[in-house]
Amino acid sequence: MTDLDNTPAVGHDGHSAMAARFRGYLPVVVDVETGGFDWNRHALLEIAPVPIELDAEGRFVPGEVAHAHLDPAPGTSVDPKSLEVTGIKLGHPLRFAVDERTGLDKVFVPVRAAVKRHGCQRAILVGHNAHFDLNFVNAAVARVQHKRNPFHPFSVFDTVTMAGLAYGQTVLARAVHAAGIPWDGREAHSAVYDAERTAELFCAIANAWPRPAAPGMVPDV
Repeated sequence: MTDLDNTPAVGHDGHSAMAARFRGYLPVVVDVETGGFDWNRHALLEIAPVPIELDAEGRFVPGEVAHAHLDPAPGTSVDPKSLEVTGIKLGHPLRFAVDERTGLDKVFVPVRAAVKRHGCQRAILVGHNAHFDLNFVNAAVARVQHKRNPFHPFSVFDTVTMAGLAYGQTVLARAVHAAGIPWDGREAHSAVYDAERTAELFCAIANAWPRPAAPGMVPDV
């Protein structure tokens, strides 16, 4: 395991290296499991964010995952077919599910702490088909009127696009294999597992990408 440096590296302009690299945004991988495809109608059932960190050598590495199982919010529905895909058993005592507000608080607190630690302004959601995850997060935030959502409301980094450019693959399992990352199909559709593999994929691509031009070479627009 790569050692993490808890003191953020400082860039040329006095900002942390992470803040300087992504214009003040901290990439945070998020995977959600849901009761269907319609974020306005179907329930958010599981959420797992993984902040991206920097190791002692300045390489991107996945941080510690946060996680919450959620009870379906009042007024939302669950398509039984979605449960066949995810394997989620609603009402199972070992889910330790909580209400939507409590679950969001549980996962937002460590994300906000990571944003602050890196001197960033906000988190930017990273996901595989990222707007699917963001739309469900935004819908849950709106339902509970959460005032401390750390995520940018519409901007994302999508690993579908990134993996398509880097490896010619858009399906998560195939992209992960192309990056040399182990994939266990039996664990897929767990928010924690998918988020951790997506974080590894993001880091593999970001670490291989050419460094941006030196300051002054690219206009700040």
